[in-house]
Amino acid sequence: MKTRRDFVKLTALGVMGTIPFNGISNPIIKNSLELQTDLEVSIFSKHLQFLDYESTGTVAAEMGFSGVDLTVRPKGHVEPNNVLTTLPKAITAIKKGGSSCTMITTAVENALSSVDVDVIKTAAKEGVSFYRSNWFSFMKGVSMQESLSLCADSVKKLGLVNKEFGIVGCYQNHSGLRIGGSYWEVEKILETVDVNYFGVQYDIRHATVEGGVSWENGLKLLKSHIKTIVLKDFKWGMVNGRWKLINVPIGEGMVDFDTYFKLLKQYGLKPPVSLHLEYNLGGAEKGKRTISVDKKVVYDAMKKDLKTVNALWKKA
Repeated sequence: MKTRRDFVKLTALGVMGTIPFNGISNPIIKNSLELQTDLEVSIFSKHLQFLDYESTGTVAAEMGFSGVDLTVRPKGHVEPNNVLTTLPKAITAIKKGGSSCTMITTAVENALSSVDVDVIKTAAKEGVSFYRSNWFSFMKGVSMQESLSLCADSVKKLGLVNKEFGIVGCYQNHSGLRIGGSYWEVEKILETVDVNYFGVQYDIRHATVEGGVSWENGLKLLKSHIKTIVLKDFKWGMVNGRWKLINVPIGEGMVDFDTYFKLLKQYGLKPPVSLHLEYNLGGAEKGKRTISVDKKVVYDAMKKDLKTVNALWKKA
């Protein structure tokens, strides 16, 4: 009888069922029939931090989400310092509410940190398959290349911890000045880690912000590393005389979801999804514990974005 750890390992190695071995092993290669079904979309619990754990699970299930991407980080749904006791309670409550939790978002960054290791091992024990790590920053006093090499070493060590406990870590590409704004930076910090235990949480919104029309190159470069993806949308707009990023509902911005989804299907990729809503929702978009709008406003926005995602995926 296979244990959960065995399943994660076999899935990562690409030997479960008819999953093909595509050069670098990838846990999300799917056959053509599976690619036509809906994406497995978890709601990012940052936007539901005004709810308790069970209510979060109930609401996620009622809205049609596959699960909850739980925030396990400072000011998140679960505080890392309390992870040994709180995370099991949180996941049990989410399941009681009718949902599941196979992915979490963390501040994990250091394999030598007892708190970070506690997050990894507790998540793995509770059946979590993927966690998103913290972001790295370029270090002062050293070259950018040396910073990337040092980060690659940190990621490699995290990969070893992940392998020990049977879980996959993910680094999110993110617009801005931290490491990961460029997809080449992401590729560099992943070059020495075991691809079965650490990869990318690919964010098309941030890739479009940084890559403009070259984001397709970034997707092609990182496709063998993609474990999970984030979906959200944006547009550029004039605010007080300056061009700024404006977050908008899925399908109302500049992200070319049609091309993106077609490329994912072309590459045989159907990753687990974390849906983010960063446009104005009375503070829910920022993870506020108290929001200034009726909860129904938040729920309706989530359901609308989920419906749009599924429609765009089927159309692509």
